[in-house]
Amino acid sequence: MRIIGLAGWNGAGKTTLLCRLLPVLVKRGLRVSTLKHAHHGFDVDQPGKDSWEHRAAGASEVLVASANRWALMHELRGAPEPKLEELLRRLGPADLVLVEGFKHEPHPKLEIYRLANGKAPLHTDDPSIVAVVSDAPFPEARVPVLGLDEVERIAEVVLAEALPVQQIRWPGRE
Repeated sequence: MRIIGLAGWNGAGKTTLLCRLLPVLVKRGLRVSTLKHAHHGFDVDQPGKDSWEHRAAGASEVLVASANRWALMHELRGAPEPKLEELLRRLGPADLVLVEGFKHEPHPKLEIYRLANGKAPLHTDDPSIVAVVSDAPFPEARVPVLGLDEVERIAEVVLAEALPVQQIRWPGRE
């Protein structure tokens, strides 16, 4: 399993690009999974559903399965948020994992940058950023800069720069 991320400030277009990139990669015969970091509380369940009631009653994990999909919900119940490395171990087999968010982790990443956000670019201070996808030129960039609509070229960079998970230098590991 190889990994590459899409990082950038809120509103830069990470999800939009990921959703445009996925079909291109899948069409090339890759089995692609995604992993998204949410900075806010989220819920994939709804009050009144049995699975929601199980969690509300105190279950640590609830697995819901049907003929079409299954989902595992794990309640942290005060435990620390898991690190990206730990979450990757929970995924099933895939050729490639696209990670949205986790911008401070050491995996290779594409920075998605929009000038209108008014935020400083990340690539100037992050050696794990391997390319910038932007609506603005960065002639001084140390990495390739691609346009937001160059999805085929972005796919080429993703395939060239994604690393096997075991090659990532995770914090706390030698």
